[in-house]
Formats: sequence, C-alpha cells, structure tokens
Amino acid sequence: MKNEKNFVKQIVIFSIISLVSILLFNALLMPQLNKRSIKETNYSFFLNQLDEGNITQVKVEDSEIRFEVETDDGNKQVYSTGRMYDPELVDRLHSDKNINFTENFEENNLLLEFLISWVLPIIFFIVLWNVLMKGMTKKMGGNSMSFGKSNAKIYVKAQTGKTFEDVAGQDEAKEALVEIVDFLHNPNKYAEIGASLPKGALLVGPPGTGKTLLAQAVAGEANVPFFSISGSEFVEMFVGMGAAKVRDLFKQANEKAPCIVFIDEVDTIGKKRDGSLNGNDEREQTLNQLLTEMDGFDGKKGVVILAATNRPESLDPALLRPGRFDRRIPAELPDLAGREAILKVHAKKVKTEDNIDYNAIARATAGASGAELANIINEAALRAVRSGRKVVNQSDIEESVEVIIAGYQRKNAVISQKEKEIIAYHEIGHALVAAKQKDSAPVHKITIIPRTSGALGYTMQIDEGEKFLMTKDEALARIAVLTGGRSAEEIIFHSCTSGASNDIEQATKIARAMITRYGMSSKFDMIALETVANQYLGGDTSLACSAQTATQIDEEVNDIIKKSHEKAKKILTENIDKLHELAKFLLEKETITGEEFMGILNKKAVASL
Repeated sequence: MKNEKNFVKQIVIFSIISLVSILLFNALLMPQLNKRSIKETNYSFFLNQLDEGNITQVKVEDSEIRFEVETDDGNKQVYSTGRMYDPELVDRLHSDKNINFTENFEENNLLLEFLISWVLPIIFFIVLWNVLMKGMTKKMGGNSMSFGKSNAKIYVKAQTGKTFEDVAGQDEAKEALVEIVDFLHNPNKYAEIGASLPKGALLVGPPGTGKTLLAQAVAGEANVPFFSISGSEFVEMFVGMGAAKVRDLFKQANEKAPCIVFIDEVDTIGKKRDGSLNGNDEREQTLNQLLTEMDGFDGKKGVVILAATNRPESLDPALLRPGRFDRRIPAELPDLAGREAILKVHAKKVKTEDNIDYNAIARATAGASGAELANIINEAALRAVRSGRKVVNQSDIEESVEVIIAGYQRKNAVISQKEKEIIAYHEIGHALVAAKQKDSAPVHKITIIPRTSGALGYTMQIDEGEKFLMTKDEALARIAVLTGGRSAEEIIFHSCTSGASNDIEQATKIARAMITRYGMSSKFDMIALETVANQYLGGDTSLACSAQTATQIDEEVNDIIKKSHEKAKKILTENIDKLHELAKFLLEKETITGEEFMGILNKKAVASL
C-alpha cells in the first residue's frame, strides 16, 4: 500500500540522517574532545619527568611522543610533545623498569571512546525516533502503525437511541428521509422494480438545526448499524493516510450492509479542487478516494452515505453529481410551529408546570435554531434550581430567552441617575415610534436593566404571527424604530450618546440591503448590487458593482436613514407628553411589559379626547 511505502521511506530517511550525523560526530567532534584531554608541553618537561620517575607510560610515534604522568594527588595526566632526535631514548626507557613504553597504552580508554562515539549517539537517535512517533500517533488519533484504519464510531442496531420522534421542526427533512428508511427495511420491494436507492444524501443548513440528529434518527428508525465520522478525521500528516481511511471505512460498511455511513462536516475534505500547485495533496487524494468508493459500491446492498455541511457552495461539483450525493435535504431554521414543537420535545426532559405557553416563547424566538431552543429550556431549568424551585415555570423560560439574546442581568452595575434617565428616554423612544407606526411589530417588553452582552437596556418587539417576507414599508418602519432612541436623546437632552451604536449598525444594514439585494431602490430598480456568500454561516456580503455605483449606494443609504430619523423625531415631538410620562414610569419600574406600556399610552389618548 502507498501509505506503507511512505512510512518505510520515512524510516530510511531518518536512518540515513542518523548515520551521517554519527559519522560527522566521530570525524569532527571526537578528535577535538580527545585533544582537550591531552596537554601539550615541551621536550625538556618530558625529560625532567622521566628523570624524576613520574612517567608511567610512553607512546612514541613518528612525530609525537605521548606520556602519562602520575600527579601528586594520585591522578594521571597525559601530555604530548614533539619528537626530537634522541638515540638513547629507548635505552633510557628500558633501563627504568617502571615505564611501559608500548605503543598502545591508551587501549584502556577504547571501550569508553566506543561508547561515546557510537553507542550513545545510536541510543539518542532511537529515543528521538520514539518521541517523534508518539507525537505523530497523537496527531493521527491512534496507532501510527495501523495504516489508514478508520476512526469511525460504530453504533450497532439503533444504539444511537434516536428516532424521528426526537426530531421536531424538520418535517420536510424527515419526509425526504422516510424513503431511505423504507428501503433499508424492505430492499426487495425496490429491487423488484429495478430501482436502486440514491447512494448519498447531503444534509445542508445552518449550525444547530439538527443535521447530525437527523442522521442518527434515520439509523434508529431503520435499525441498522450506524458509522459516524467527522471529515476532519480523514486529514492526516502523511499523504495517502486519509485515502486509506476512506477505503477502510467503506470496506467495513460493505461488510455490515445494510448500514448508514454519516460524514459530518464533509466540506473539510470535499472542497472544490482549484488545480493550483499549492493545493493540499492529502485532502485532494482523500476526496478522489471518496469519489471512487462512492462509484464502486453497489447501492442495492443497502449502504447509504449521509453527509452534513454548513457550506454546500464550497463542495466539489463531482461530489454532487447524480450517483453520489444526488439528494440535497435542507435542514432550515424552524418556523413558528417548528419552534413550538422543538420546545415541547426538550421540555419533556425537565419538570415544568402545566400552564406553560410554548407558543408565546416560540414567537419570541424567531430565527432561533433547534440547538438554541434546547439551550433555552436548559437555562430555564438552571434558573429554577437557582431560585429554589423544583419545577420550571413560564417566567423561567421567558428570562432564559433574554439570557440567550442579551446575556445575564448585571445586578451589581452602578449607573448614575442621569445615565438611567437617558437610557429610559432612549428605550421609550424606540417603543413610542414603534407603537405609532402601523407596520411595526407590537412592543412586548421594555427594560433598563443592564445585561452582560453590553446592552444597558432594550425594547423587545414580537410579531403576532410568523412572517417570511418583509415589505418596503415594514423595512422603513424598522429603520425609523431603530432611530427612535437617538431621536429621543436629541429632543430631550439636546445631545446624543454612544448608546445608539448598535441601532445605527442595524439601521445601516437594513437600508443597504434594501438597495443592493431587495430591489427597493428608486434609483437602481431591480439590480443585484451585492452577493451573499456562506448563507448558512452569517451570510457575508460583498459588493458587485463599480466604485461610482458604490458611491451612489452610500448616498441613497444616507438618504433613507436621514428620512427615517426625521420621521422618528416628528413622531416623538408630536407625542412629547407621552414620552415624558412613559420614561418616568420606566425609571420607577425599570422593567415594564408591553401591556403596561400600551395601557398608559391608550389611557393618555382617551384623556386627550
């Protein structure tokens, strides 16, 4: 196998590097180390030590004499001196019986030199190799010697513990998956007519919408083995390892057919191949192997490939053609009925009061995903425990919605009376402009209690029903509401603060979208001037127009916001008494409901008649 060859190649390269390093060490460093242990001296010192009888060994070479001298402290020191013409030297050495002048008196140190020169370096490189292999093993998430073994988690016979009853708010997706479940239950019914099941189904949608949960529910309903693996687990350090894992995964799947193979975050390995020289060879080989395996197995055996991604636009076209992932199943954000169903499913796991209004909570959580709704129920349960209660009530869930949206209350925040007054007028400005426009959502709650998200107060609006479209009048009304807070500050305090920064950002975003994407511009008509990328991951936008057109867009955005600002000021000026009355009431209560707000507003209106 290719990955085995790569591994052997790594061993050979490391061995060659180690051998060359040891040879260089012995050729260059060891002579220098040996020289450091030998002191150079002159010939007269040699003769003096010889006469005094301090020399124990002598080695005579062609141009050098080495001799060993016993020092006063009992140690021995080797000296080196140049050889001079001295015919009587051998007789003088021979006459002294205590001197050994064999030419290899350093043989006693050969074992030590061998250990230092060869054994220790070899041990060092063996230890280094083990450390490197352990690091690679940790990175690869398993045994580096298990070439290309799949890390897929296998759940046998509905061990996922999930069925379609555990999935709420995704009725369309469940209907699309029922056929897959039926095929896995009754494959002969489809084989009789010659039909084969689609090999792959791609689950697409924003994060938290239940794509993984849907795949587990399919396995649970079909009562077949379920292989679960993330796309990132195919990406390895060695080129070819990911492809080997793909082969092993499909081999196991064919052995356990009928079964379901689920690849989460498939865009990790399924990105478009751009053909650049700087591409990731490992990822592309893994993708090529995945394409080959999907073509190679028989769909009639009952092996179904499910994959999930948040970025379908980034996938390679070859992965999406018929015969591979030829079914796209959207898992979109739930609608009003779906959110209510999801809340009820997760509420079964906690103890709640019988009179919970899940519809009101669902209306307050427009745009929330299934994971966020599950988190809301969990936050409500935690709040009930903190409050010393054993069941969750309506207020717990309503407060948890605000916790998810704006964060926890900052009860210890110290805000001056002057700033509280500014915040109160700011929030009533939003609410009053909203209440005086027919195209605005009703006010649900107003508060000036600071939150951990940084908000010093907020005005919550909730539509009576679910809305999928926004008219131009509704968009303009929303911008006017957003400018209402700053308008109230300017009218009452003849100044402005930094508290409207988020309002300005949202108003600008809506106004720009009206012109560039919604075709609500009187100047540009129905022209798309902006493109959206990663629609499921925030929807990043980029202008698709010239610099001159961009300047005109900025001018029109400014014009829309300016007119909405003037409209908000006009509404607040006409209702200045109500603005003072409601701001004073909010300062006293700190938090008021939409009913209280509208009660005071309608009472004043009746009194003025």
